[in-house]
Amino acid sequence: MPLIRPSRDEDLAAITSIYEHHVLHGTATFELDPPGVADMAQRRADVLGKGLPYLVCTEGDRILGYAYANWFKPRPAYRYMAEHSIYLAQDTVRRGIGRLLLTELITQCEQRGIRKMVAVIGGTDNLASIHLHRALGFQDCGLIRHSGWKFERWLDTVLMDRVLGAGGTTRPD
Repeated sequence: MPLIRPSRDEDLAAITSIYEHHVLHGTATFELDPPGVADMAQRRADVLGKGLPYLVCTEGDRILGYAYANWFKPRPAYRYMAEHSIYLAQDTVRRGIGRLLLTELITQCEQRGIRKMVAVIGGTDNLASIHLHRALGFQDCGLIRHSGWKFERWLDTVLMDRVLGAGGTTRPD
């Protein structure tokens, strides 16, 4: 049975390997060169240092995927809005791992007072991600055409968002 838990330092090699596959073979990220473990550790430390969640899904000792939230923009006015990322091991797709991770990430972001979650999805052909987000209450809010060049083609960026908690209906403080 898959288990969602906070990431640990010892998860970084598996997290890096999962992300490397997506950099080299997918459009979920527009990054072109896979970062190493040290870079991924620094990125994770940045997220955790902001008090935001960085989760993994495990089965036994194996990391099946990971997800985290980060501030959408650094300006203080955006302090209630987070962008998230989810990456799965290549052989775990269509097992519900993405849904488990995103559901828990939403819960943890709500607990931290975040009012809006944004998905920045690489490519209009990333249908699994688009459908997952719609199933969990995200709505289309934008499309940036020809925003990335990867694998010798132009890619669009799909923007989706979801209200968390009271959203914009009450004062946050």
